[in-house]
Amino acid sequence: MIGNQLLHGGDYNPEQWLEHPEILEEDIAWMKQAGINCVTLGVFSWSMLEPEEGVYDFGWLEERINQLYENGIRVVLATPSGAMPHWMTAKYPEVMQVQADGKRNLPGRRHNFCYTSPVYRTKVREMDLELSKRFGRHKAVLLWHISNELGGNFSDGACYCEQCQQAFRGWLKQKYKTLDALNHAWWNRFWSHVYTDWGQVHAPAPHGEGVVHGLNLDWRRFVSDQMADFCQAEAEALRTYATLPVTTNFMEFFKPLDYHRLHKCLDVVSWDNYPDWHKNRDEVPVAVRSAAGHSLMRSLKKQPFLLMESTPSSVNWRPQNPLKRPGMHMLSSMQAIAHGSDSVQYFQWRKGRGGFEKFHGAVIDHKNGAGTRTFRDVMQVGDRLPAIEPWVKDTQNRPKAAFIFDWENWWALEDAAGPNHELDYVEEVLRHYQAFWEQGIDVDFISMEERLDGYALVCAPYNYLYRAGYADRVRAFVQNGGCYVTTCFSGVVDDTDLCFTGHHPLEDVLGVIPEEEDVPGDGFANSFVFDGVSYPVGRLREICHVKAPAKPLAVYSQDFYAGCPVVVQNRYGAGVSYYLAADTGIEFLRSFYSGVWKKTGLCNPFGLRLPYGVTTAVRNGKQDVVFAMNFSHDPAYLDGIGNWQDVDTMELYEGAVQLDGLSCKILIKQP
Repeated sequence: MIGNQLLHGGDYNPEQWLEHPEILEEDIAWMKQAGINCVTLGVFSWSMLEPEEGVYDFGWLEERINQLYENGIRVVLATPSGAMPHWMTAKYPEVMQVQADGKRNLPGRRHNFCYTSPVYRTKVREMDLELSKRFGRHKAVLLWHISNELGGNFSDGACYCEQCQQAFRGWLKQKYKTLDALNHAWWNRFWSHVYTDWGQVHAPAPHGEGVVHGLNLDWRRFVSDQMADFCQAEAEALRTYATLPVTTNFMEFFKPLDYHRLHKCLDVVSWDNYPDWHKNRDEVPVAVRSAAGHSLMRSLKKQPFLLMESTPSSVNWRPQNPLKRPGMHMLSSMQAIAHGSDSVQYFQWRKGRGGFEKFHGAVIDHKNGAGTRTFRDVMQVGDRLPAIEPWVKDTQNRPKAAFIFDWENWWALEDAAGPNHELDYVEEVLRHYQAFWEQGIDVDFISMEERLDGYALVCAPYNYLYRAGYADRVRAFVQNGGCYVTTCFSGVVDDTDLCFTGHHPLEDVLGVIPEEEDVPGDGFANSFVFDGVSYPVGRLREICHVKAPAKPLAVYSQDFYAGCPVVVQNRYGAGVSYYLAADTGIEFLRSFYSGVWKKTGLCNPFGLRLPYGVTTAVRNGKQDVVFAMNFSHDPAYLDGIGNWQDVDTMELYEGAVQLDGLSCKILIKQP
């Protein structure tokens, strides 16, 4: 844990209220009442920290840090690089991003900086060094927070200026060495796209090249590497005068940046979670995605993470912005802790009077101070966190199942230009993950570069691209006793997005020979029978053949490929693989994975089938801590669970427990 405690707090912007000292005094009193022990300062504060070039004004910040610390409140101190002051963009327009169409942005908004610009990097370094020197050893400061939601705001997180184009060409030279190697990797003889000079290479653009898949893939890799390099430069500057840990706030399944690359320059992963609760009465799909986001962040470093931002009430930027219904704030906060967070933090502490986020939810509203339902909800979380802290301290989620979630596969799959242009990689992964979530089986989300040993089960839905060495790692995993599940349209291309020829890279492990993909119209329904139940198939259907000793567990029922396998099982070495040759619905996945879990020994801590809306997560330690969560609005009754103790109330449950609607119980096993 950071500071040996569960953090409870959020973004605080006292610079917006410097003319109102009475409000600043109210803030500290109400923070103490709400159980706030940490706030984030300095996000987007550049114009107040350096009002003119080379003139720093840290007095207001130091005064506030001191006041907070005197009242028992620690600080996460941010660098202000997420938004530039107008004096900078006026004097140095090259620091602003250029969009893919070649047009340079006007001043304003946020995340509008070119991460390659030497001028901007110099200005950021100067600011970071001053912050590090002034506050790096301050007892109040727990960790550094680099910038904010890197890559956000504009369409793809990228800058297309000439400096970035030159850097991209240098990146390509380092990777490929020669133009011949690049031309082969990108298959550039197609459409006569062979490059004869490095200067001819340009990033993908709407008015230029955009259908060379190798170019698109490498550009995305470059953007992630360049942003990681920018982040690393900030981290190095901050560490000049202090050894505080460094973080930045990620954004769930954020396509533009590969978090498997970016996390390496951080000591702690944190993220901003804004689920779309109450979109309808069935909260499960949203709960599934939120849980997956938490697990993804935890998986990046295989250690506890921080929930850096959440809303205590509502957001302001969706078409409809419902308030959290009673119980949801506590439940969603505990969901974060359950999946490995060591904090519950908010955007924002107090609503501003103006600007785009003046109606974004906050602990303190424009009116009524602490006399609101939202404040009471936050205060309840503030009361609960210290009570459960001794139980979750030194614990960590250690799932025995993993999902391959790889940004490079995501980029390549959705850029594939066939056979199904509607494929949504995240939604496909989440559909498989939902079956696990519904039965309280936690997972890690890992890239293709990570080790597979230590897991009993690895699932790789729509694993279209195979990175170098991945097939060998899967082969060894299954050979040594692991269970591997993958789907159609997997193992199609290598990591330069060139199609494999001859045979599937894991043909021996999977026991299948894929032949064709079919994406027929609505009039061509098809189905298959699995364990005596008929299930429909979706739009993408693969025609494949079984290779001995593999055996089909289900076959298509209709069309000219009736009898071709849909579900294939293959024994390989000491392990087993499963291949799902068609797009399937959640009903089948529930049935299919229930059998896989039995064979791999995976189950929830209660060892029973959970009712819809109820799930569990476990933080493992000397004493495992189980979070039983009910995302249904109705009560749920769990019978046959054994003996458990509630860590909040110390109440004993012998064999059964009731979960109220939208609630979470935190339990430890009893003899």
